[in-house]
Amino acid sequence: MERTLVILKPSAVQRALVGKITARFEQKGLQLVGMKMMQLNDNLLNEHYAHLADKPFFNTVKDSMKASPVICCCYKGVDAVSVVRTMTGCTNSRNAVPGTIRGDFSMSGLENIIHTSDSKENAEIELNRFFAPEEIFDYKPASQSFLYSPSEI
Repeated sequence: MERTLVILKPSAVQRALVGKITARFEQKGLQLVGMKMMQLNDNLLNEHYAHLADKPFFNTVKDSMKASPVICCCYKGVDAVSVVRTMTGCTNSRNAVPGTIRGDFSMSGLENIIHTSDSKENAEIELNRFFAPEEIFDYKPASQSFLYSPSEI
């Protein structure tokens, strides 16, 4: 099973969407194995968004992510990275399909309420960036046999 990072950005926290968004992942059948609230700082954001450092909007992204605490989540499931990305919708929320998280809850390209890992490799890197090993739990949910066939897990 894969693990993936989800960050509920300040725009989700400030708009009181945390419960609605986490409920959607749980309803899908993803297993929440780590969750914490934290205030992001420049050092962490410089590392996380290093691929944007040369873009003119880099500081705007960082300021947006520091506007309030965020909720960091680790979800686990079969193909968790792609499932979460599909549920989230495209980055510019105005273009996100209705039924996706961004399509239903957001109108912005920047204030797009959620960050998700874009690959299995990046998920592991990002999870290590935002969580200590003891903050992610390994347990078998009672519902697992009703979510997957034995050949899927």
